[in-house]
Amino acid sequence: MTAFFSHPDRIFASYFIETAFPLEQAAATMAGEQSTGTFLRVPGETDQLREQFAARVESIVEGEHAASPSLPGSGTPKNWDGIRRTATVTLSWPLHNIGPSLPNLLATVAGNLSELQAFSGLRLLDLSLPSAFLDRYQGPQFGVVGTRQFTGVYDRPLIGTIIKPSIGLTADQTAAQVRTLAEAGIDFIKDDELQSDGPLCPFEARTSAVLGVLREIHDRTGRRIMYAANLTGELDQMLRRHDHLVREGGTCLMVSMNSIGLPAMTALRAHSQLVVHGHRNGWGMLGRYPALGMNFVAFQKLWRLAGIDHTHVNGLRNKFCESDDSVIASARACLTPMFPAPNKGCEVMPVFSSGQSARQALETFRALNSTDLIYAAGGGIMGHPGGPVAGVRSLQQAWEAATLDIPLNTYATTHPELAAALELFGN
Repeated sequence: MTAFFSHPDRIFASYFIETAFPLEQAAATMAGEQSTGTFLRVPGETDQLREQFAARVESIVEGEHAASPSLPGSGTPKNWDGIRRTATVTLSWPLHNIGPSLPNLLATVAGNLSELQAFSGLRLLDLSLPSAFLDRYQGPQFGVVGTRQFTGVYDRPLIGTIIKPSIGLTADQTAAQVRTLAEAGIDFIKDDELQSDGPLCPFEARTSAVLGVLREIHDRTGRRIMYAANLTGELDQMLRRHDHLVREGGTCLMVSMNSIGLPAMTALRAHSQLVVHGHRNGWGMLGRYPALGMNFVAFQKLWRLAGIDHTHVNGLRNKFCESDDSVIASARACLTPMFPAPNKGCEVMPVFSSGQSARQALETFRALNSTDLIYAAGGGIMGHPGGPVAGVRSLQQAWEAATLDIPLNTYATTHPELAAALELFGN
């Protein structure tokens, strides 16, 4: 949050707003809409009731003026001075309004606000929650530490990839690709979010075949490769699919967070014995437009409490629209404790993906100053001129150079796999 607020019995949320109305009036409209008020005072809305239940405006920090409305449908006040103001506004609510409930928290901090005519822009920026939420929700079961324990990978990122083509392979073809990647030295493999339980590649057949390959490699080499199997579906289906993974010796499941919702994620986490890889597909609808939706900083806090252990943050110079600064801010947020000591921090492992190769490793490490991440590359591994073994090795070498603070071109002079990757993907 722009200014950090904390109280054991209050919920805080900060927003970007854009409005033609006076800022104090606009902020009061927000507070009233999301607590005791409506567009006029109603019987029963006593001063005592407002004192006990109304949201409070904690701070207003004015920003630059907007030249034109960012969103359609906004109104203007009578005798408008012609200025459309922006600000960062922080509101707070007493915890006893909703209790520690994630679905009702979302309704409170992101309910009808974005539809109010007083605003031509409104975006949730950040949240600060009482520790009662951590008492109610389990949060990550494994996170960074547990992921490293499962895989035995320390002091560097997990090198990961995605089954490609995303959809169209049979169970046996998927297992064959996994074998190739596993033999190449990969640490982490995930299904694409489009691949779940179609008739060509049923969930149980696919995951049994893949996990059979990974068990064989573990028995032979001692390496435990993490496979995030996409079990997204109805809640009863997901619980059955989870149990199938456990029987087959799996270590990780993947779920499309926006598809299943917070309550289903909470129920799955309560049942799960596996690492939960939270895929944020659909995030662009919430986060892409800067004057609407919410920041990822706020979004990931909700899902961390619900129980994910990993989540995607894109990557530097990605194929999507997200800036490098936003990517790094998202990754830092995942690794930042949500609650002050001595409470559990709820840190989760950020997953860098989307157009990643050896060329971004040094910049990523310098920007994040951490190796607590999964570095997932598809073409960066499979497209290497030396094949997938050389592709995996090039990424390992790139991160060796990064942690030693050696320029990639310099390190490449004695590491041919890295040299080939830099030539292919650019410096």
